[in-house]
Amino acid sequence: MNLVLIYRLIYLSSHPGSLAWKAGSLLGATSVILGAFGAHGLQSRLASLPDGARRLDNWKTAAHYQAIHSLALLALSIRQSQTRSQSRAATYLFIAGVVGFSGSLYLLTLDSEKKYHKVLGPITPLGGLALIGGWVALSLL
Repeated sequence: MNLVLIYRLIYLSSHPGSLAWKAGSLLGATSVILGAFGAHGLQSRLASLPDGARRLDNWKTAAHYQAIHSLALLALSIRQSQTRSQSRAATYLFIAGVVGFSGSLYLLTLDSEKKYHKVLGPITPLGGLALIGGWVALSLL
């Protein structure tokens, strides 16, 4: 069982299109799930907080950016490039950017006691920079 997992990881890392396709598909699915949770489950929970509206806006932004960049990853996987290094760089930057930007916004929204704001706060703009870097790498293909 572990050998199969190791093989799949090696295969995905050596085929950036496959990694981009799988990551884009999974990030797209979770953006729909998390967007629906924000609209239907989180809204009532945040309504009682003084900054609940701002937190909900942050959640929506995270889901929106995640959805956009999942589509970018899918497009990247379809584009067969002669230059695999830029394709791989764009793939990794988009994945890191979505995890950093959207992931930190999701966690910041849920952190009602603001225990982790000092740690998570700086991750958001770094994730944004990774997303920008992914688009730049994509332009070089």
